[in-house]
Amino acid sequence: MKEVWVQLHDWDKEVVTAAVEAGADGVVAPPGVADRVRRLSRVLVVAEDGDWIPGRDVHFVTLKSPEDERRISDLLKSGQRVVVENADWEIIPLENLVAGGGALVVAADDEKRMELALGVLEKGVQGVLIPGDDPATVSVWTRKVKAMGPAEKLVEAEVVRVEPVGLGDRVCIDTCSLLTGGQGALVGNSAGFLFLVHAETRQNPYVAPRPFRVNAGAVHAYVKVPEGRTRYLCELEAGDPVVVVDTSGKTSEAVVGRIKVERRPLVVVEARCEAGAGSILLQNAETVCLTSPQGDGLSVTSLEKGVRVLVSLQSGGRHFGLAVDESIMEK
Repeated sequence: MKEVWVQLHDWDKEVVTAAVEAGADGVVAPPGVADRVRRLSRVLVVAEDGDWIPGRDVHFVTLKSPEDERRISDLLKSGQRVVVENADWEIIPLENLVAGGGALVVAADDEKRMELALGVLEKGVQGVLIPGDDPATVSVWTRKVKAMGPAEKLVEAEVVRVEPVGLGDRVCIDTCSLLTGGQGALVGNSAGFLFLVHAETRQNPYVAPRPFRVNAGAVHAYVKVPEGRTRYLCELEAGDPVVVVDTSGKTSEAVVGRIKVERRPLVVVEARCEAGAGSILLQNAETVCLTSPQGDGLSVTSLEKGVRVLVSLQSGGRHFGLAVDESIMEK
């Protein structure tokens, strides 16, 4: 998820409150204000008396010349955080910096330039610094950025096997978000072939919907988390982020409220598409669903060969959850 920092020129409780409630990641504050911000919320304060000190923990640089671009590039390559603080930056130097990678935040004083920075080279900068002049604007812009997760490419796969396999430990991910129809988590036995497991939003005669929950699969399975990583389901705990995906591929983050690991009967589901094949083990229960191309939840108890479901294909292998460029086979 992209970061939002709010520039506070003078103490303004309403602006700070709006920023925190909308999910801002940091407040850039003048001297003497850090303690007031901290009393309102546990949010990163960038200030001379803050959590990060300008010039030490983060560097503020004006981008107006090739020399400025080289300085910023060198800082980023050395692992430093950089804020391009002038709002009239040019797109080509910004593209060069984004291509080089690193923790780059840029100032944007209007909404179009904010969106432009976040979309540079389809990757975008790590975050934006927005003006803290008006609480309503801070709230709207911050919420808009926080809804801009990277798109996930979903493809259709055909179910080729559905078979009960006995008891095993499965994980319910109870999030701190109310999910809607078509949303779920990406889970699978292979990090390169992840199924869109539907949230428990469907009405059924057995139990009330629990739209905060994804009954995700067996403890060993991979689940997609932010920054292109995966984790094992059994590793998740309260406060961790997971990626939520809908049928259009739009992504967002949800915070884990708890996980529930319980021993339940399992069913293995295998599916194939032109680019490969994969499998997943799910609880054998009517409320547990994969996702159809139309966005409907498909209960595992009614799955059969030939049914089409949505999956996400990931390239390369994984090492401690990070994508690595190597050959790997997981079956």
